[in-house]
Amino acid sequence: MKKRIANPSVTRKILKQNGIQLKKSLGQNFLVDQNIIDKIVASANLTSDDHVIEIGPGIGSLTQRLAEEAKEVWAIELDDRFIEILDENLNSYDNINFIQADALEYNFRQLLTKLNGESVKVVANLPYYITTPIIMRLLEDKLPFEQIVVMVQKEVAERIVATPEDGKQYGSLSLAVRYYSQPEITGIVPRTVFMPQPKVDSAIVKMKIRQQPAVEIKDEELLFKVIQAAFQQRRKTIRNSLSKAANLDLKRNLVDEALNQAGIESRRRGEKLNLERFALLSNILFELLS
Repeated sequence: MKKRIANPSVTRKILKQNGIQLKKSLGQNFLVDQNIIDKIVASANLTSDDHVIEIGPGIGSLTQRLAEEAKEVWAIELDDRFIEILDENLNSYDNINFIQADALEYNFRQLLTKLNGESVKVVANLPYYITTPIIMRLLEDKLPFEQIVVMVQKEVAERIVATPEDGKQYGSLSLAVRYYSQPEITGIVPRTVFMPQPKVDSAIVKMKIRQQPAVEIKDEELLFKVIQAAFQQRRKTIRNSLSKAANLDLKRNLVDEALNQAGIESRRRGEKLNLERFALLSNILFELLS
């Protein structure tokens, strides 16, 4: 068996040998527990036919295991200091491609075109500062991924899988992720398995991409404007939220008519509505506005 990078002494040695001072601004916390690496890989259900896109490989702790399970790994790293380290640490693997790029700007569609319809999964220990933007970009661009498995801060994971019964954790992120995928938390990760140790625990989230959105929508942009308006000021009723939302510019009588047709009590708050109710409401608003 090849020497594991996901080990405290090995990680410390690699960083010291290369004179690496970790950048807090890039959320650089490296996994040093092989069991957690194995849990992430298991959550992805990888086969020898899968291509894997990894975002933020760092020194290659997760990359190493992905390469052992997948057909090919495409590791996208923003920090150019790590590209040389990755190449050196993992040069015995012939199925890893290192890409120095910002994942928020990288042309994923071009890569997927190159892979010509083969199975592609995203598996990553996401840097905390890009967690929500990168998840939303991967989902909103409607890229043909089979699934996305990411490790994120536990609080973010709970928001991703939240339902109206979960109170403050439930919000626009919960709804957007559920619209595009079927999310679940597959494991909780203690802060003690990272170097350096962050202040919070993490969680592994698996998002199985839907072939079709969870609900039928007449205007997707309108749906997300309605959702955004409903959660901008959580204490407001759904009636007030929609009537006063600058991104919608709706007359109060039209809002009242839409709520009435949808069978939604005007005093209810947006945080009490599930995705199906938001879909119904936005579809009715679309008809009334047409």
